[in-house]
Amino acid sequence: MSQHFDTLETRSMEAREAALATDLPRQIAAAQRLAGYGDRLAGIDAARIASVGALATLPILRKSDLVAAQSASAPLGGLTTLPISGFAHVFQSPGPIYEPGGASHDWWRMGRFLHACGIGKGDIVQNCFGYHLTPAGMIFENGARAVGASVLPAGTGQTDLQARAAHDLGITAYAGTPDYLKVILDRAEALHLPLKVTRAAVGGGALFPSLRAEYADRGIACLQCYATADLGNIAYESAAMEGMIADEGVIIEIVRPGTGDPVAPGEVGEVVVTTLNPDYPLIRFATGDLSAVLPGISPCGRTNLRIKGWMGRADQTTKIKGMFVRPEQVADFVRQHADVSRARVIARREGEMDIMILRIESDGGDSARYQPSALQTLKLKAEIEIVARGSLPNDGLVIEDQRVYD
Repeated sequence: MSQHFDTLETRSMEAREAALATDLPRQIAAAQRLAGYGDRLAGIDAARIASVGALATLPILRKSDLVAAQSASAPLGGLTTLPISGFAHVFQSPGPIYEPGGASHDWWRMGRFLHACGIGKGDIVQNCFGYHLTPAGMIFENGARAVGASVLPAGTGQTDLQARAAHDLGITAYAGTPDYLKVILDRAEALHLPLKVTRAAVGGGALFPSLRAEYADRGIACLQCYATADLGNIAYESAAMEGMIADEGVIIEIVRPGTGDPVAPGEVGEVVVTTLNPDYPLIRFATGDLSAVLPGISPCGRTNLRIKGWMGRADQTTKIKGMFVRPEQVADFVRQHADVSRARVIARREGEMDIMILRIESDGGDSARYQPSALQTLKLKAEIEIVARGSLPNDGLVIEDQRVYD
């Protein structure tokens, strides 16, 4: 098996930017023709959106926008370039939100990840992702087809039968959530059924270091990916296991939660993804997940951007004193003050009372001067604390709830 899935993975930065200068304007223009985008991209010269920096000038598309679009123009919200009958599959996620799926070569771009796991021709993959309504099972099956592997469409449940099938068929690779593999392994061991699984491609949950180490002790190399039902594969681990490498079919930005503003390199923020899938052009789609960009390139030789992986949720909306405080309100406050670099709302309890603290990074001075704009944007009175620039934690939080509910 070759080290890389294709030559796109090892392109120079200049080659990748040159390709983006062609591919991105084409995708923006395609989205502009779709009814679901409405006025969102109206008046924009698609030819000028030819870089990640230019992309950052466009509005954010959120999950709530998909729900609204599908409610107005069911079932796919006018956001696809094909009619619903033009797709191989349609899936349903909670909301409900409907997602299209294709069966063409590596439509979900999962083959790149499976190849990085060492899965290919000659392998039999026990695919324990769900096939019922949700897309994960088909996403990984499509990826397995792209690398030439065979698939046992196992789904979850019926663990005895799963263990028996893994033994009888000589399963060599697993795809599914990180913890379910252990269930199968333990059950096979209890039934005295030796298995041949040596590779695992996981997602949809946290892969704790202790669990990865247990798999390694059992002779199984386990790598994880970051994917969603809407976007398919976004980023993935390689054998180097230093962060997650951005897929070649997406553009990843890290922005300040509640805004579309890019953060400084290395700072934690919300993951925003633009997909280059011509059938379903999602432009600046906010995932609601937190991550940060890693410097440099992976030791495995893949040259695309790397992120740290999943670091929490960006939607930090919190009710304080009976009022909802949202990340975008904190962002509005910061925009009103050129001397404020960052801010964080902290919710605490003192006795039976909610207390809201607004901690801001500034050069000092009288905190009282920030009170009027804080009250205007946050709609609540805050205790304002001024701290030194760079002293707020780099964890992506703009609202921190420290209250304990017993």
